[in-house]
Order: sequence, then C-alpha cells, then structure tokens
Amino acid sequence: MTAPMEESTPADGRAREPVVSPWLMLAMVTLGFAVNFWAWALISPLGPLFRDKGTLGTLSESDVALMVAVPVIVGSLGRVVVGALTDRYGGRVMFPIVSSLTIVPILFIAFFALDSYALLLVGGFFLGIAGTAFAVGVPFVNAWFPPERRGLAIGIFGAGMGGTAISALTTVKLFTNVGSKAPFLITATVLAVYAIAAWLILRDAPGRTIPTTSLLTRLSANARLPITWQACALYAVAFGGYVAFSVYLPAYLKTDYALTPADAANRMAGFVVVAVIMRPVGGWLSDRIGPIPVLAGGFAVVAVGAGVAATHPLLEHVGTVAFLAMASALGSGSGATFALIAKVTDPSRVGGVTGLVGAAGGLGGFVPPLIMGYVYGRTDSYAIGLWMLSVTAVLTLILTLTVVRRTERAHDAVPPRPSPASR
Repeated sequence: MTAPMEESTPADGRAREPVVSPWLMLAMVTLGFAVNFWAWALISPLGPLFRDKGTLGTLSESDVALMVAVPVIVGSLGRVVVGALTDRYGGRVMFPIVSSLTIVPILFIAFFALDSYALLLVGGFFLGIAGTAFAVGVPFVNAWFPPERRGLAIGIFGAGMGGTAISALTTVKLFTNVGSKAPFLITATVLAVYAIAAWLILRDAPGRTIPTTSLLTRLSANARLPITWQACALYAVAFGGYVAFSVYLPAYLKTDYALTPADAANRMAGFVVVAVIMRPVGGWLSDRIGPIPVLAGGFAVVAVGAGVAATHPLLEHVGTVAFLAMASALGSGSGATFALIAKVTDPSRVGGVTGLVGAAGGLGGFVPPLIMGYVYGRTDSYAIGLWMLSVTAVLTLILTLTVVRRTERAHDAVPPRPSPASR
C-alpha cells in the first residue's frame, strides 16, 4: 500500500531544549494560518465592489470570477514545494518565511494595483503565497501530537481557515470607510508581527525526522502513494468547495439575490464561520468513529444541499439552510481528510503528502468560480454549476465508500510503527 520508506535521520541537538507545550505550538500555527488566510482572501470581498464602481473598467462576471480566483493558483501549486520543504527544514523556519514573503504582494496591491485590473491579477497571483501556509502547519502539528489526537489537533489547526471570515467582515468596511489602502496595510502589519513572533516562539517537535533524499525524489515517492491521489480527490471537493464558496459567494449572492456587497460579504462570513467550527469537529469525530463515516456523511449533505440551492430557493429560509448545511459538511470533510492522512501516512512523509493534497484542494477551489462565472455569463443562471457540484459530491461519496475505505482497512491490517513524536 505504501512506497518504500525514504532514508531519514533524526533531528539531533534538541535533547536538552526546555519542554515546550504542544498546545502552545498548535495555538501559534493556528494563529499564523488564520493571519495568512486573511491575507489570501483580501481580494474576494472587493470583487463585486470593483465591478459596481467601475474603477478597474467594465468587468464581466467572468472577469470578477478570475480576479477572485487567481490567488488560489500559487496558494495551491506552491503547497507541493512548500510541504516538501517543511519536511526538510521544519515549520519553525517555513512559517516566518511564508508570512514575510506574503507582505510583498500585499504592499504591491495597495500602492500599485488598485486602479488596474491587469496589475491586480499579478498581485493576486503572488498573494497566493499566503495559501501555502497550510502545507507548513499540517506536518508541524502532526509531529507534535500522538496518533490518537492528530485528528483533533489538525482539525483545530485547520480552523485557521477562518481568516477568510476576518477578510469578509473587515475588508469592504475598511476599504470604503477608512481608505482603499487600509485593509492591505493593516494585514501587512499583522503578518510582520506574526513572522517575528513565530521565529521567536515556534519549535519543531523533538524527534522530528529530517529527510536526506532530494526534493524531486520525495515528491515522486509521495505522489505514488495510494492515499495521496485518493486524498487529493476528497480534498478537492471538501476544501475546494469551501474555497470556491468563500471566494465566489459574495458575487453569487449579489447577482442572484440582489444583495448589497456588504450584506453578501457578511453572509459569506457566516458560511465561513460554520465551516471553520466544523473542521475541528470533523477531526475529533474522525478520532472517535473513523474518518470514512465523517467523509461519507459530509459528501452526502453536499450532494443534497447543492441540489436544493440549484432550484433558487428563498434565501431567508431554505436557501440559508442549504448553504449552512454545505458549510458544515465541507468543514467537517476537510478535517476528516487530514485525519485520514495522519492515520495512514508515515510521519516523515506527511509534509510532502499534505503539499500535494493541499494543492488539489486549492485547485478544487479555483475551478468552480470560473465555471460558475462562465455558465452564468451564457445562461443567466447558476443552476447548472450547482448541479455539477451535487453530481461531483455523489461521485466522491462513492469513491469514499469503496476505494478509500479499502485503503484505510489495508493500513489497519498492518501492525503500527512507534512514532518518535507519540511519546
């Protein structure tokens, strides 16, 4: 079921370091994840506003969809490399680096790109660096916690995706009431403070194994693991669905339900909060009953919820319930996916596998907004896009109950190896 173990050596020179609380480390990287995701989602709430005011010229629905989706590209593909680098250098080094590099595109957007669609696409592309923080945090947290607590711990870390809610609640208000540069300057300052704090406080787990093989060798070996492509499919739907809604929901609600940009952003924030709360719940449930039941239940809910939303129900009643139910399912499914990875993947490979799976999740969030914008531009309806989501969820449910379940059972049949971080 697994590829041969890569050569690794224990991280030494740490035996006499003072004892560090795993929960403090978890709190720090969760905070860092939230701050970076706040930065990652800065453009999304402004998309409908730019279209209404015409400051970037006349924008079509597809133009807005592309603008809010572009940051996902680097945040997705960059996770492949960043995850592998985290296996090698550790989260203590990588978290401050990612946070510091994200400041550059934020300042570029603030001072050079707010009146140019083309420059905003360039800035948004590199803003995606912030999205790679996820591939740093998962292996870092995984190494700090024993197997029976990893689902909960990684779920708590994953709740940092609530940084998108901060952006939804503050970006438009700051942009209109304080100044167009305000949300970007504030976020850049917070990232700078966090990068310094992370460098001073974060410590990699004792006994962490450091790979000695090349980056390409590790990427190739990790890509051949069955759990890698299976988890990629699961996460592309679970987290990809969350990302797609979090970046495109404001535009969807404004266009289809005639909401104001501020109201649409607030409702998107509610969607995000529910998903964030459910992510650690999904990890916790996976520790108790296993990740497969959690994943299966989540995809079933998404299939039904997307089908209901496709009928354009009243937003204040059925529509709200459908979207919040999908938020719960996507959040718990995202947590369960990485609980599954932590369960069946060797700790020294978690960063590399996380990078590949995280990339799939990000790309899963990049494609739907483009499809929704394209379909709406030709049909004046979002129904086709939502029905496509429903069908995709059904297919993923079938994959979960068949192929993925067999992978989990095959792993359970093998006697577990002791983990150096499980003491």
